[in-house]
Amino acid sequence: MLGAGGFGNVYRGNLGEGAMVAVKRLKDVNGTTGDSQFRTELEMISLAVHRNLLRLIGYCKTSSERLLVYPYMPNGSVALKLKSKPELDWTMRKKIAIGAARGLLYLHEQCDPKIIHRDVKAANILLDECFEAVVGDFGLSSEKTDVFGFGILLLDLITGLRALEFGKTTSQKGAILEWVGKLHEEMKVEELVDRELGKNYNKIEVGEMMQVALLCTQYLPAHRHKMSEVVLMLEGDGLA
Repeated sequence: MLGAGGFGNVYRGNLGEGAMVAVKRLKDVNGTTGDSQFRTELEMISLAVHRNLLRLIGYCKTSSERLLVYPYMPNGSVALKLKSKPELDWTMRKKIAIGAARGLLYLHEQCDPKIIHRDVKAANILLDECFEAVVGDFGLSSEKTDVFGFGILLLDLITGLRALEFGKTTSQKGAILEWVGKLHEEMKVEELVDRELGKNYNKIEVGEMMQVALLCTQYLPAHRHKMSEVVLMLEGDGLA
């Protein structure tokens, strides 16, 4: 078993020719929730084809089973990788941020109809064999909620998951964001950076990523930027 979620478990498997796959086994298959989630995921993933989005290899539906089959991601999720050794270096973290942003940009603005992810977080950003970010677990919700979740993901990449560990509730997240804003204003980014990185990071790039994270996590959804603007900022344009 690779992981467990609200809608079921994910297992590692292999096809006859030896290719490794990940199989999501949905629970509540006889209820409306399981069947609805199965149809939603099939429809969403069939529509969205992009290098930074998880693609569907196949599916199985019987009276007792609902299975979705995806490529196996050998490097797991960003959440797991931030906790493991060797740690992700700064260049890799920046690459992951841009890849995830491009995947969300495609969902929000380039896919027809547009798709909202609903649960953007480090655990749902997967890493392929080249450490390219692959966005998994699509759903339906508010576009600006996705942007907020992406802002928290950026803080996770900078801090090594401290934003996730300390920010369980809305008030805690608010306090963390206030703290991040203060450090950014005082140009004390080194107090926030994951200690595992030591001095091996670009202080200017970290400061820029912090700024993007703060813009994505503004209190009023209307003030949060679109993913197209976020991608530009992360790639070095648009922050000015």
